[in-house]
Amino acid sequence: QVQLVESGGGLVQAGGSLRLSCAASGRTFDTYTMAWFRQVPGKEREFVAAIAWSGGTKYYADSVKGRFTISRDNARDTLYLQMNSLKPEDTGSYYCAAMRPGGYIRTADQYDLWGQGTQVTVSS
Repeated sequence: QVQLVESGGGLVQAGGSLRLSCAASGRTFDTYTMAWFRQVPGKEREFVAAIAWSGGTKYYADSVKGRFTISRDNARDTLYLQMNSLKPEDTGSYYCAAMRPGGYIRTADQYDLWGQGTQVTVSS
Protein backbone atom coordinates (compact mmCIF):
# COMPACT_ATOMS: atom_id res chain seq x y z
CA GLN A 1 0.00 0.00 0.00
CA VAL A 2 1.33 3.41 -1.01
CA GLN A 3 1.48 5.79 1.93
CA LEU A 4 2.76 9.17 3.01
CA VAL A 5 3.08 9.59 6.78
CA GLU A 6 3.86 12.96 8.35
CA SER A 7 5.43 13.51 11.75
CA GLY A 8 7.05 16.28 13.76
CA GLY A 9 4.13 18.58 14.45
CA GLY A 10 3.44 20.03 17.88
CA LEU A 11 2.94 23.10 19.99
CA VAL A 12 5.59 25.81 19.87
CA GLN A 13 5.87 29.43 20.92
CA ALA A 14 6.10 32.20 18.35
CA GLY A 15 9.69 32.54 17.15
CA GLY A 16 10.40 28.87 17.69
CA SER A 17 11.18 26.09 15.22
CA LEU A 18 9.83 22.73 14.17
CA ARG A 19 10.95 20.15 11.63
CA LEU A 20 8.32 18.14 9.84
CA SER A 21 9.06 14.83 8.15
CA CYS A 22 7.08 12.84 5.60
CA ALA A 23 8.02 9.20 5.09
CA ALA A 24 6.92 7.56 1.85
CA SER A 25 6.38 3.85 1.57
CA GLY A 26 4.95 1.37 -0.89
CA ARG A 27 6.75 2.76 -3.90
CA THR A 28 9.64 5.01 -4.89
CA PHE A 29 8.93 8.71 -5.07
CA ASP A 30 12.24 9.87 -6.42
CA THR A 31 10.64 10.98 -9.72
CA TYR A 32 7.77 12.81 -8.04
CA THR A 33 7.44 16.46 -7.13
CA MET A 34 6.81 16.62 -3.40
CA ALA A 35 5.11 19.42 -1.51
CA TRP A 36 3.76 20.67 1.79
CA PHE A 37 0.33 22.23 2.13
CA ARG A 38 -1.45 23.46 5.23
CA GLN A 39 -5.06 23.94 6.20
CA VAL A 40 -7.06 25.54 8.96
CA PRO A 41 -10.74 24.77 9.59
CA GLY A 42 -13.06 26.59 7.23
CA LYS A 43 -10.35 27.45 4.72
CA GLU A 44 -8.97 25.81 1.60
CA ARG A 45 -5.75 23.88 1.66
CA GLU A 46 -2.88 26.35 1.15
CA PHE A 47 0.37 25.75 -0.69
CA VAL A 48 3.46 26.09 1.52
CA ALA A 49 6.45 24.69 -0.38
CA ALA A 50 7.41 22.19 -3.08
CA ILE A 51 10.56 20.53 -4.32
CA ALA A 52 11.35 18.93 -7.66
CA TRP A 53 12.37 15.27 -7.89
CA SER A 54 16.09 16.13 -8.01
CA GLY A 55 15.89 18.53 -5.08
CA GLY A 56 17.46 21.24 -7.22
CA THR A 57 14.38 23.40 -7.63
CA LYS A 58 12.32 24.62 -4.71
CA TYR A 59 9.20 26.73 -4.52
CA TYR A 60 7.79 28.63 -1.56
CA ALA A 61 4.70 30.59 -0.69
CA ASP A 62 5.53 34.25 -0.10
CA SER A 63 4.28 33.93 3.47
CA VAL A 64 7.00 31.41 4.41
CA LYS A 65 9.89 32.46 2.16
CA GLY A 66 13.05 33.00 4.19
CA ARG A 67 11.65 31.15 7.21
CA PHE A 68 10.87 27.64 5.91
CA THR A 69 13.17 25.27 4.04
CA ILE A 70 11.97 22.22 2.11
CA SER A 71 14.33 19.33 1.42
CA ARG A 72 14.19 15.67 0.47
CA ASP A 73 16.29 12.55 0.85
CA ASN A 74 15.42 10.28 -2.05
CA ALA A 75 17.54 7.44 -0.70
CA ARG A 76 15.31 7.41 2.37
CA ASP A 77 12.08 8.38 0.56
CA THR A 78 11.64 11.18 3.06
CA LEU A 79 10.54 14.79 2.69
CA TYR A 80 11.31 17.49 5.25
CA LEU A 81 10.12 20.96 6.14
CA GLN A 82 12.29 23.00 8.48
CA MET A 83 10.19 25.80 9.94
CA ASN A 84 11.94 28.66 11.73
CA SER A 85 10.71 31.95 13.17
CA LEU A 86 7.23 30.49 13.47
CA LYS A 87 4.26 32.82 13.73
CA PRO A 88 0.76 32.21 15.10
CA GLU A 89 -0.58 32.43 11.54
CA ASP A 90 1.48 29.34 10.67
CA THR A 91 -0.88 27.29 12.81
CA GLY A 92 -2.69 24.54 10.93
CA SER A 93 -2.66 20.95 9.80
CA TYR A 94 0.33 20.32 7.55
CA TYR A 95 0.07 17.75 4.77
CA CYS A 96 2.70 16.31 2.49
CA ALA A 97 1.73 15.45 -1.06
CA ALA A 98 3.22 13.77 -4.13
CA MET A 99 2.65 14.67 -7.76
CA ARG A 100 3.87 13.17 -11.02
CA PRO A 101 5.99 15.70 -12.94
CA GLY A 102 4.18 18.18 -15.16
CA GLY A 103 1.40 19.46 -12.93
CA TYR A 104 0.94 22.92 -11.51
CA ILE A 105 2.80 22.71 -8.26
CA ARG A 106 0.87 25.30 -6.23
CA THR A 107 -2.54 23.70 -6.82
CA ALA A 108 -3.69 21.03 -4.39
CA ASP A 109 -5.86 19.09 -6.85
CA GLN A 110 -2.82 18.43 -9.04
CA TYR A 111 -1.39 16.09 -6.41
CA ASP A 112 -1.93 12.35 -6.61
CA LEU A 113 -1.24 11.23 -3.07
CA TRP A 114 -1.64 12.82 0.37
CA GLY A 115 -0.60 12.08 3.90
CA GLN A 116 -2.98 12.23 6.86
CA GLY A 117 -1.55 15.50 8.21
CA THR A 118 0.26 16.65 11.33
CA GLN A 119 -0.90 19.51 13.54
CA VAL A 120 1.28 22.57 14.09
CA THR A 121 0.16 25.08 16.71
CA VAL A 122 2.09 28.29 17.29
CA SER A 123 1.17 30.23 20.40
CA SER A 124 1.65 33.97 20.72
